[in-house]
Amino acid sequence: MSILKRLMVGSLLAFSFMVSAAAMAGDTLQRVIDSKVLKVGMSADQPPMNAVSSSGQFMGYDVDLAAALAAAMQVRLEVVKMPFGKLMSALEKGKIDMVASGMAITPQRTTQVSFVGPYIMSGKSILTKDSVLAKIQSSEEFNRKDLKLVALKNSTSASFITAAAPDATLVEVANYEEGVAMIIDGTADAMVADMPACVLSILRNPDAGLTTLSNPVTVEPIGIAISKNDPQFLNLVDNYLDTYAKAGLLDKLNSKWFVDKSWIAALPK
Repeated sequence: MSILKRLMVGSLLAFSFMVSAAAMAGDTLQRVIDSKVLKVGMSADQPPMNAVSSSGQFMGYDVDLAAALAAAMQVRLEVVKMPFGKLMSALEKGKIDMVASGMAITPQRTTQVSFVGPYIMSGKSILTKDSVLAKIQSSEEFNRKDLKLVALKNSTSASFITAAAPDATLVEVANYEEGVAMIIDGTADAMVADMPACVLSILRNPDAGLTTLSNPVTVEPIGIAISKNDPQFLNLVDNYLDTYAKAGLLDKLNSKWFVDKSWIAALPK
């Protein structure tokens, strides 16, 4: 074979390899590589998981984790803020590359997206001013027709109320602040939410007479949602998260956002 033919064959093989490699990269991974930007969707109203500070900066466990992922990928992080109930749809439409917003891993959600994690465990509690509700031991105790229960729209808390308290009236809200205001002004009896959100609401409203359960009524794994059509991106994010867990980064984030409460001062009043 002549040198010219060998060069041609080599060039064709190299081109074929490049095409195959490009074909292996799913839409999400290729989009991140090409744009050099990682777009992470979050509601930014679920402290300590994610929030906007009084100075307008994104903050929280999810924000720090997303920043670490973007740094590992050597791309710029772009937090895309939207209501919690719209995050899954935005992910499926390719408007964001992943969801990191205190999202519980459920079988129903896993039919739509893939999950990496869990990176933290959470659980449901209730926020209320009712001393009787604050002492319940099981979900059946608030399955009453006279109760109006609040939860984030399209959240596992809303699904929990529907399943565990079908006789109660479910009111879905866009964010926690709206739900807490309803409890304080008496237009709702209780809000079902993740335990950290309930505890934080009490800390931020010390004179409102709010209370929560001493222990959560459920245990929920929280994960990162990504497109189910991009196994390469799934593998990449999974490897990073596994490394962070082994290196102790997740433990440090847990201490920063769940043990040390100094960050509360940065929240809007």
